[in-house]
Amino acid sequence: MSAVLATPPTPQVAASAPPRSPAHPPRTPKKILRRLPAIAGVNGLLLVGCAYMILPLLWLVFAATKDATGLYSGDVFVFGSAFLANMEQLFTQDGGIFVRWLLNSILYAGIGAVVGGFIALMAGYAFDKFEFRGKSTWYGAVLVGVLIPNTATVIPLYLLAASIGLTNTIWAVVIPTLCNPFSVYLARVFSAGYIPDETLEAARVDGAGTVRTFLRIGLPMLTPGFVTIALFQFVGIWNNFMLPLIMLQNRDLFPSSVGIALWQSQVQQNPEFSTLVIAGSFISILPLVIAFVMLQRFWRSGLSAGSVK
Repeated sequence: MSAVLATPPTPQVAASAPPRSPAHPPRTPKKILRRLPAIAGVNGLLLVGCAYMILPLLWLVFAATKDATGLYSGDVFVFGSAFLANMEQLFTQDGGIFVRWLLNSILYAGIGAVVGGFIALMAGYAFDKFEFRGKSTWYGAVLVGVLIPNTATVIPLYLLAASIGLTNTIWAVVIPTLCNPFSVYLARVFSAGYIPDETLEAARVDGAGTVRTFLRIGLPMLTPGFVTIALFQFVGIWNNFMLPLIMLQNRDLFPSSVGIALWQSQVQQNPEFSTLVIAGSFISILPLVIAFVMLQRFWRSGLSAGSVK
């Protein structure tokens, strides 16, 4: 009997898939060297911008702790020992007039931020969601208003206020802050990014009216945008100088910006006022810092509106 030797089966070699190219191929040293000047230039500009914004505030923190002599002698970025004395002088000067100025600033900026921000939110919502005659023309006028600097409107506003007897009153400062073209533009952007048209259609089908739809559906969805607009309004009104300077003559109605400028004008005759100016400037930035820190959760999400669809 002859044995038959079976040949072992030839193993099938699976076809190997072609190697995948990485999504981000490693950069060669030549490419890195080629991009090095651009990277250094961009980072250098960022560092210069950060220094431009941070160094004045850092100098103000150190200067608020020094007396009049220490402001003009010694190292700039060294703490002094006169912080408590400067604060006491600030809040007792002229019967504590700075406290009144600070409260005036909070009043003007608070009303302008909340009421003006709400008016801008309603206007932006209307421009985005409604169709009416002259919509493009009116919105074009809003965009033109964005291009006009606020200082260019101070004199016309003063003439209007003088014609109806509102000068030297809080209304001369508050009423112009209730209408801000840039805030209306932002409100329309937020409305387009946050409120889908399908949601409003569903509300109308359920029988909700225009006002109820805005208050119950649109306004809660626009909360981050409203906070962002209100913060921009608050900062702009807080730092506003020309409008209250022209409108107000009564020193008790001055905001902190005009009051500090009044003290600054007296530094040349009385150098002791320099510590008042520094201490007042230091205290006047604290409400802005507190507002941004407390509301950062809202305005950070508001600034990213429309970036992700």
